[in-house]
Amino acid sequence: MRAGARLLLDDASFHISPGDKVGLVGRNGAGKTTLVRVLAGETTPAGGEIHRTGSVGYLPQSPRDDEASGTVADRILSARGIDEAVRGLRAAEAAMAQAKGHELEKAMRAYARAEHRFLARGGYTVEADAAQVAANLGLSDTILRQPLASLSGGQRRRVELARLLFGGHGTLLLDEPTNHLDADSIRWLQRFLREHSGGFLLISHDVDLLESTVNRVFHLDADRSAIDVYNVGWTTYLTQRETDARRRRRERVNAQRKADELRAQAGKMQSNVKTAVAAKNMIRRADRMLAEVEPERRADKVARLRLPDPPPCGKVPLTAESVSKSFGSHEVFTGVDVAVDRGSRIAILGLNGAGKTTLLRILAGQERPDSGQVRHGTGARLGYYAQEHETLDPDRTVLQNLTDTAPHLADNEARLMLGSFLFSGDDSQKPAGVLSGGEKTRLALATLVCSEANVLLLDEPTNNLDPASRTEILRAIDSYRGAVILVTHDDGAIEALRPDRVLLLPDGVEDLWNDEYHELVSLA
Repeated sequence: MRAGARLLLDDASFHISPGDKVGLVGRNGAGKTTLVRVLAGETTPAGGEIHRTGSVGYLPQSPRDDEASGTVADRILSARGIDEAVRGLRAAEAAMAQAKGHELEKAMRAYARAEHRFLARGGYTVEADAAQVAANLGLSDTILRQPLASLSGGQRRRVELARLLFGGHGTLLLDEPTNHLDADSIRWLQRFLREHSGGFLLISHDVDLLESTVNRVFHLDADRSAIDVYNVGWTTYLTQRETDARRRRRERVNAQRKADELRAQAGKMQSNVKTAVAAKNMIRRADRMLAEVEPERRADKVARLRLPDPPPCGKVPLTAESVSKSFGSHEVFTGVDVAVDRGSRIAILGLNGAGKTTLLRILAGQERPDSGQVRHGTGARLGYYAQEHETLDPDRTVLQNLTDTAPHLADNEARLMLGSFLFSGDDSQKPAGVLSGGEKTRLALATLVCSEANVLLLDEPTNNLDPASRTEILRAIDSYRGAVILVTHDDGAIEALRPDRVLLLPDGVEDLWNDEYHELVSLA
């Protein structure tokens, strides 16, 4: 596999059989998402072949916009091709309810045909099974009747996961499946994956999910463009990898010591004509000895993150008054008031679908409220981090996305900033649309750092991050002195924020923060 001129994976061979529960790990940008897309048939490898037997289901990190038509129930049922049969049955029911006389007889016959097609596809049992999977992922009957286009990003993600799991695929390819799931849904997903009789390959930064489900680990080594296969569970993998690292260190030390001895001996023999040839052979042997030992593996790089010092602003830089939002007949929230004081720290909590992301988008000016208004105070400068990275232009390059946000940066300053976020060389010229979830997160954070903001609107900023990168963003949130409004399922992010207030959606109730609200974070 290649990303532009960069080699991600070279001459790798592996298989996933029924019962193989594989965790795919590696640092951000190593190529995990690219590999899963190749396995799913979404893109082709630069070389080699992929052989698929049976059905393969794929969960990408972000739902595709071209699949946002119809209702939630239609989308989930389409995994088994029953959505059309359901729509036909509902249409026949409606026609029969309105028909009279001779038309009623025709409508009843049409209904009988529609019900026959519906029952042939599994009928009411299959519909109930789909609803049960959806409920286990936090999608209620009310949400099932809603149009897909009315859902938040987190809800759309749950719908795609429900559709995949309902589809009955033999092999599952899952890219960060726990994003936007609450604690109960994650526990249910763990049970589902443990009991799944087929195989799966899973990308996740959720250590508990890996620990409880996988029996093999594929480590994608970015430095060697290779996959290391461990046919063990997660805990044993961690132990074995550390053992392998110690063994490699010992082998390098021993090889270096022997090579140094050979070179020292060769140095004494080089000046003598009779032993000069033997000396050269010793040096060649020393070189071969070092070449045969695995090189020292670099520690994973982490983007060092420091959020900007907030520029001066008025006492209340951002205010929302009586803000309401609906999608069609579905009312998301109504009459929400919030005043963001200079330097205040506010957590927004609520169940999925309560409107947390929608409210942040309205505050950021990305979406208009149905009623009410958002007002900016003196000197207000907003920095918005979107959970689905919709603030990034997928058709523009990494460098262009940064300079669009920070036109005050000179070209060399922008490249230096990108380098600090691990975008070096040709990486700056890649279109943002081809980046992995972790890379998009890094780019979005880079634009945030350059935004010169004094009010940050952060929507799930720790999603898609490896543990070291997550630590960096939590440290940056902790040290930032401007105002922060945060939406998160991450307890660690709340601890870093140290909120002084909480806004509960959809009711719009505001309260002073207390530790009892911690219990709502992972459930929200």
